[in-house]
Amino acid sequence: MNDQAPRARQQQSRQGAAGRPGRPYRRPKKDPARLLAFEALRAVDERDAYANLVLPPLLGTAREQPGFEARDAALATELVYGTLRRQGTYDAIISACVDRPLREVDPPVLDVLSLGTHQLLGMRIPTHAAVSATVELARVVLGDGRAKFVNAVLRKVSADDLDTWLERVAPPYDEDAEEHLAVVHAHPRWVVSALWDALGGGRAGIEDLLAADNERPEVTLVARPGRSTTEELLAQVGADGGLPGRWSPYAVRLAEGGEPGALRAVKDASAGVQDEGSQLVALALAHAPLDGPDTRWLDGCAGPGGKAALLAALAAERGAALLAAEKQPHRARLVERSLAGNPGPTQVVTADGTRPPWREGAFDRVLVDVPCSGLGALRRRPEARWRRRPDDLKGFAPLQRGLLREALRSVRVGGVVGYATCSPHLAETRVVVDDVLREGRTAAEWIDARPLLPGVPALGAGPDIQLWPHLHGTDAMYLALLRRTA
Repeated sequence: MNDQAPRARQQQSRQGAAGRPGRPYRRPKKDPARLLAFEALRAVDERDAYANLVLPPLLGTAREQPGFEARDAALATELVYGTLRRQGTYDAIISACVDRPLREVDPPVLDVLSLGTHQLLGMRIPTHAAVSATVELARVVLGDGRAKFVNAVLRKVSADDLDTWLERVAPPYDEDAEEHLAVVHAHPRWVVSALWDALGGGRAGIEDLLAADNERPEVTLVARPGRSTTEELLAQVGADGGLPGRWSPYAVRLAEGGEPGALRAVKDASAGVQDEGSQLVALALAHAPLDGPDTRWLDGCAGPGGKAALLAALAAERGAALLAAEKQPHRARLVERSLAGNPGPTQVVTADGTRPPWREGAFDRVLVDVPCSGLGALRRRPEARWRRRPDDLKGFAPLQRGLLREALRSVRVGGVVGYATCSPHLAETRVVVDDVLREGRTAAEWIDARPLLPGVPALGAGPDIQLWPHLHGTDAMYLALLRRTA
């Protein structure tokens, strides 16, 4: 009898409530790529972290594990960035598939649902594989109970393709153009409105811009003059892995993304990772016509150091010195790292550009790349579009105006100031410059920046320039050049 008891209990465990045979419990399988993607999304949600800062160390740790391959890293990267970019669209679709407001769905559950929805509607993964893999992830990170909820919702999502869903959840363009574009292209409505105002024109242009924001940007390198060349960079990247820049003579584009940190030139800071738009801003300031001496340059908002490094290299070719100022000590240390090995004289100081320690008129050229909303870099920081609010611009406004005022005081009469920002929002670009010039505290005049970027098309009516992702393949950098006159 005792010998029969274990067998009887085992048989009973395989019976359903009605005595029918049941399935034995199966442990969920851990998919390293999907699990890593979930961990990255949780960090973005819980800590307000940025994916481009969270993902690399997670991938670095995963690569040390046996069996984690390059394709796993590529899958995890696409899952994270694709899910974040399309978050607004996926939220609208998921909302139509659940019986409660999304705010009542636990954030970890919503992250898993979003990852599954991206696989179903935004990637070329077969429906069965997308659903089953996401349910397995849910079992690992949420438990079997909530995995059933995930399975039920994803079954509903998988019933239609993306175009059909958009017809259901987005209002018709003719009834509400901005809301239609917001849902279809996954941007908050206020961002759509602000970008449209800055861009101008009709439907085609704004749709192209919003679509470009949802594309994965190229990794672009800069060969710092006097320290490396584009030819050397291309040789290090390899014939099949690199392309010359579109507009900057110092740019190299990584065709397949690649790992720039593994390149010798990036390790020794003779080259760096820098969007081509940022390179063009530095080049325009460096090439602006100047009467008189040209020996003292200032980067008044230098952190984390990309533009400062390029400016320092350009200054060194003319025998000029660069002072790089950064308010935050940890960012000032990043600037020092970027400038290490520069052939010309440089100095890094921790200083507030709105209350500068240097004397008035001390410099011949000044750049202030001011803090801003970052709406020009939504391709690289897709989570930023969901975090920013219109009121954020009010917080930046006094700082932007203060930095520009002091930049104009810091340059000598006849010297040049470049006001730059990675935002096309009018409240952060032309409005700031017009307001400061209207105050008249320091007399200055516009310089037409367009001729300083030869070969770059579609720069607008001037005298300032606005770059665009869909027109130039760059971040949406803005630059105004001003000459102090009195």
